[in-house]
Amino acid sequence: MFSDTPVAPAGLFGFINPAGLYDPSANGYSHVAVVRLPARVIHVAGQGGETADGGLSPRFEVQVAQALDNLVVALASAGAGLADVAKLTVLVVDHDQDRLGMLSAQIGQRWPLGRAPTCTLIPVPRLALDGMLFEIEATAYC
Repeated sequence: MFSDTPVAPAGLFGFINPAGLYDPSANGYSHVAVVRLPARVIHVAGQGGETADGGLSPRFEVQVAQALDNLVVALASAGAGLADVAKLTVLVVDHDQDRLGMLSAQIGQRWPLGRAPTCTLIPVPRLALDGMLFEIEATAYC
């Protein structure tokens, strides 16, 4: 969705994809988030693709799905959900277009069109754990 006005202006925040910038919706993010304060601010530390028992799949797309599931659990512990997220930072080992496509597909499944948070993707050579390929942190407002 390409818009110069915030999407869903009711509530704490809306998203803007201004004319003059490319439409980022295919890559699963928005250019601008406008937050109306006061609100509770929730910072979620980087979530990786490990399961609750510490298992870590060697497959990138499985790690992305699990990391997003972990993000949902972390947000819920603070009384928030994916719809409350305004900003993501994503770290990807060995980033390429295939991995971007897998990430974008997962984002598209979890956030409705036009409601994907702002996002910065940072390619990295390594993450904290051996075999870790993906990490996502979030800032939410509710």
